Amino acid sequence: MRTWLIGGAALLMLAAAGFFLFAPAWVEGSMNKVVPVPLRITAAARGFPVADMHADTLMWQRNLLLRSDRGQVDLPRLIAGGYALQVFSSVTKTPRGQNYDANGADSDNITALVIAQRQPRRTWGSLLERSLFHAEKLGRYAAASGGRLRVVHLPADLDGAGQRGAPVLAMLSIEGLQAMEGDIANLDRLYVAGFRMAGLAHFFDTDVAGSMHGEHKGGLTPLGRQVVRRMEALGMIVDVAHASHAAVADILAMARRPVVSSHGGVQATCGVNRNLSDAEIRGIARTGGVIGIGYWEAAICGTTPDRVAAAILHVRDVAGIDHVGLGSDFDGAVTTGFDAAGVPAVAQALLDRGLSRDDVAKVMGGNVLRVVRAGIAPEEARP
Repeated sequence: MRTWLIGGAALLMLAAAGFFLFAPAWVEGSMNKVVPVPLRITAAARGFPVADMHADTLMWQRNLLLRSDRGQVDLPRLIAGGYALQVFSSVTKTPRGQNYDANGADSDNITALVIAQRQPRRTWGSLLERSLFHAEKLGRYAAASGGRLRVVHLPADLDGAGQRGAPVLAMLSIEGLQAMEGDIANLDRLYVAGFRMAGLAHFFDTDVAGSMHGEHKGGLTPLGRQVVRRMEALGMIVDVAHASHAAVADILAMARRPVVSSHGGVQATCGVNRNLSDAEIRGIARTGGVIGIGYWEAAICGTTPDRVAAAILHVRDVAGIDHVGLGSDFDGAVTTGFDAAGVPAVAQALLDRGLSRDDVAKVMGGNVLRVVRAGIAPEEARP
C-alpha cells in the first residue's frame, strides 16, 4: 500500500509539474500560429508608422520584451515592423466549445489558463482582477523596456508617435465588459488602471450588450446605455467588434464620439457572420471612427496581404480612406500568414494596388492614431 501511495504521489507531482511548466506554452503554441505565406516587401513599403487596434498578447505567459518563437507579437517584432502604436486587449473569459454562431456564458476556458500560469490568486475567480493584472503586467514591461515601450494614457502621450527613435506606444483595451462584473463603478476602476478602449461583448452575451456569437444576440441593455455614456465622458473608446448587429445599431444611434471596430472584416469580401455590413461601415464612419481589418481566415477569407488589402479597399470605397486601418487580432488564438515584423507587406499590397503613399500612411497608422487621440480625451478636456 505504501508503495502505491508513493507512486501515486509521484505521478500527481509529475502531472502538476507538467500542468504548470509546460501546459501554458503548449496551449499558446497550438493556438497562435504563423503559417508563412509569400511576402513581398520593397524599400518603398517600409517607413510607414504602424498602428494596430487589437492584439491579445497579455493573455499569454511569455516576456513581451524578448523575441519569441511563439505567437505573433513581441517588442522586437513590433520594432522590426515599424510600429508606432499597439493596442493590447485584456481577454478575461471565453466559453468552452467557442464558435462564431452561438455560445452560452456558463463556462470559461480562461480560469484553467490563469491557474496554470500561476497568476495571483485574486485573478482566479474575478474577471475584473484579471484585467487589472493585465494592466499591471503591461506597466511592468514598459518600466523594464529601457524606454522602448511606453503606455498611452492621454492624447499628449501620442506626440511624436512613429518618429525615428520614438518608443513603441502601447494602449490597453478590454475584450468584453464582463470584466466590469455588473458594476458600472468598476468601469472607473478600469479607466484608472489605464484602459482606454473596450468592447461591450466578446463571445457571449453580457449584462451590457448582446454578442454576435451569443445565444440571444440582443442590443444594448439599460446598463449598456449607461456604460456607453460613461465611456464617452471618461475618454474610453467604444469598440463594436464582436457586438451583435442589434447592439452595433444601438451604439451607433447614441454615439457622440468616434466608435471603432477594432478587429475583423467586412461581409462584402468575406461573408462570415461576425464581419461588418456596408451599413455598419457607413455608421462607424459617420461617428468619425475607424474599422480595423484583421489578418486571419474568418476576417478576410485568407491569410495573405492581398486579402487584407481587398477588405481595406472595400471600406475605402464604401466610407472613404479616412475610416479604415489595421486590427490584426495577433495572439488571439488565430492563424496568420505573417507576424508583426511582416506587416509592411500590407503596405506593399496597398501600393501594388495603386494607393498613394499618403493614403497608405493613413491606413497603416494615421487613421488609428487620429481616432485614438480624439477618443481618449476626457469629455471635459475636449475643445
